[in-house]
Amino acid sequence: MTPIPIRFATGALIGLAASAGTLCNAAQAAEPFGTWQTEDGRDRIRIERGGSDHARLCGFVVWGKELLDENGKPKVDRYSPNPSKQGRPLLGHQLLSSLKQNAGGRFEGKIYSSDNGKSCEVTLWSNQPSALTIKGCMLAVFCGSQTWSRVMDAPPGQLQGATDAPGGPRSDSELGTKPAVGGAPANKGRSAAQPQ
Repeated sequence: MTPIPIRFATGALIGLAASAGTLCNAAQAAEPFGTWQTEDGRDRIRIERGGSDHARLCGFVVWGKELLDENGKPKVDRYSPNPSKQGRPLLGHQLLSSLKQNAGGRFEGKIYSSDNGKSCEVTLWSNQPSALTIKGCMLAVFCGSQTWSRVMDAPPGQLQGATDAPGGPRSDSELGTKPAVGGAPANKGRSAAQPQ
């Protein structure tokens, strides 16, 4: 499968999305909440309820194989178009925010790639509890997808705290995407897994 553009994808693949599949209705779709490992295994993303109405999805990088630079220091979001964010660590940053559920039971919104500081439109859904499909397009022309796998373990270095709490990821206040009530992850006891 062709990877889509998020922090762990290459900038050259921005906006690649998949061929359309059949829409599943909301009753048939599995809940997309929890921690997911990306198709290439480089990162883990925690997805939980967010937004002012807590009816949207937000996603945070909670673990990664390549989050340290050559000097052993945390990699930062150096390509962010917002200069005030160029020093923020990649670990814990928000890459999905305020994805809304459509009539077909899928969630739509934006995903941010810290590889190049750009965002693109994505759709995500889960037809089975162990897999999440992410489909993205830029300018509705270049498209691609990948499948993430649900993970239940927590390797060393994975953020496990509630969003915006010590040991947890950080919500992007510009986006108005506060986490679920009380900041608790929506993965209900599972181990923990930025648009502009």
